[in-house]
Amino acid sequence: MTSTTTPEPQTPEPQTPEASDPVRIDSPVMRVVKQFVEDPVAVFGLVLFIAIAFVAIAAPWLAPQNPYDLAQLDIMDGGLPPGGTSFSGQVYWLGTDQQGRDMISAIMYGLRVSLLVASVSLGLAITIGTIVGVTAAYFGGRLDSLIMRVVDLQLSFPAILIALILLALLGRGVEKVILALVIVQWAYYARTVRSSAIVERRKDYIDAAKCLALTNRRIMFRHLLPNCVPPLIVVATVQIAQAIALEATLSFLGVGVPITEPSLGLLIANGYDYLLSGRYWISMFPGVALVLTIIAINLVGDRLRDVLNPRLQK
Repeated sequence: MTSTTTPEPQTPEPQTPEASDPVRIDSPVMRVVKQFVEDPVAVFGLVLFIAIAFVAIAAPWLAPQNPYDLAQLDIMDGGLPPGGTSFSGQVYWLGTDQQGRDMISAIMYGLRVSLLVASVSLGLAITIGTIVGVTAAYFGGRLDSLIMRVVDLQLSFPAILIALILLALLGRGVEKVILALVIVQWAYYARTVRSSAIVERRKDYIDAAKCLALTNRRIMFRHLLPNCVPPLIVVATVQIAQAIALEATLSFLGVGVPITEPSLGLLIANGYDYLLSGRYWISMFPGVALVLTIIAINLVGDRLRDVLNPRLQK
């Protein structure tokens, strides 16, 4: 008789991850960053905007002079062309204006005021628009209809027209320009947040939060609002460029910041009367700085729109 032996069952050895297979951490933030840096044009725009913002913030330390300190100005240096040399031997690489102000220093200080006005008005407008939009979407009904009618009424008028009327009533000043820009821009954020919040309000996690007897404020701002942030970021990047351009337009028209404050719009306006005399640099170089700033912000905003919108993903 031949005895047959059955093979003993072999337990599989535990597999250890190899050193060549790293652990992948794929968070939403890292996904956005990874997709953003894949576009070299957007990266260039981001680097350019960071450089412009750094120059504006560090203007008191980087600028060759304070263009609005009368003790540092010399009327004899007025109207020097790019690369011109003053009586003291100082070289002005971008020239001077009619009052003897160094154009490089004036542009640095002008960027400082323009970015300050745009960023402060952006923060206030986002705050007001977000609260209004989430409230309208969450409660709905007559409150939603009333808020949206006000938003539609404001958006039906050009932003520059509303800002001109407000500044004609309020007068000139940096804080008044900020107030006018907040009133002009809040409706964009209110409509954007409301559109996203209406979709999120119908999902199960909102019903679950209501079943847990959470307060309306906690549901709105702890659960509903965080899911409305991606489209809000895209709108914010576009609106900050529009705010910079709008402030420059208002200052150019003479209803924005006062003449004692540096601004890109004021610098362009100061050289407008001297274009026919051949002093092009007084308006041209501030205009180039304004265009570069807006282009850099738009490049970043376009890429963020593509990354944060799932419908635009390849």
